[in-house]
Amino acid sequence: MRGTRSQSLLAAALALGLAGCVSVSTPDPTPATDGGNVTEKLAELTVASAGSMRGYSRDRFPHWRGTGKNCDVRDTVLKRDGEAIKLSGCNVVGGRWESVYDGRVLTDPSEVDVDHMVPLANAWRSGANRWTDAKRGDFANDIQLPHLFAVSRTANRSKGDQDPSQWRPANRSYWCRYAENWVTVKHHWQLTVNTAEKAALTEMLGGCTWASTP
Repeated sequence: MRGTRSQSLLAAALALGLAGCVSVSTPDPTPATDGGNVTEKLAELTVASAGSMRGYSRDRFPHWRGTGKNCDVRDTVLKRDGEAIKLSGCNVVGGRWESVYDGRVLTDPSEVDVDHMVPLANAWRSGANRWTDAKRGDFANDIQLPHLFAVSRTANRSKGDQDPSQWRPANRSYWCRYAENWVTVKHHWQLTVNTAEKAALTEMLGGCTWASTP
């Protein structure tokens, strides 16, 4: 079950998709789901070795979907996560973004990437290879879960398709939220985790006081 904050973010994102011209404030750093659920969700994830990359292509995860006029999901996320947004028609051409991964403040949209919390290639190795392209498109454009974030291009490229056992945000204060979001996305989409990945998530959540609170 998602928390009230997630529901409000969804409502804001949907409103942006329809109106295309409204900015909202950057989400606060509170947990995206009810704290006590994240450790339970982690325990419920299936542990399996990473699958093959055979057949993988980003084109198998169609994105970004249109959200009205000439907007798309990327525009929606940039508007949601930014401040002082400037538009040309429905396209974001300016604003201010603080990258939660590394704390960088960005004012040029070209320096901002919209990151998939669980990278597309990781999802492919975790079970998405068995999905239809339509379902993979639903995953790649999912704004209901804490899955898409406006972050610095540098941090996003550094992360690549790595899981938390291989890469963690330079901003250590974001680790609890990062681990929680990763678990939330994998649990909802019934994706697997490998042994090292689960151990890393367990370690990261171990220092989060809210992670074990009912």
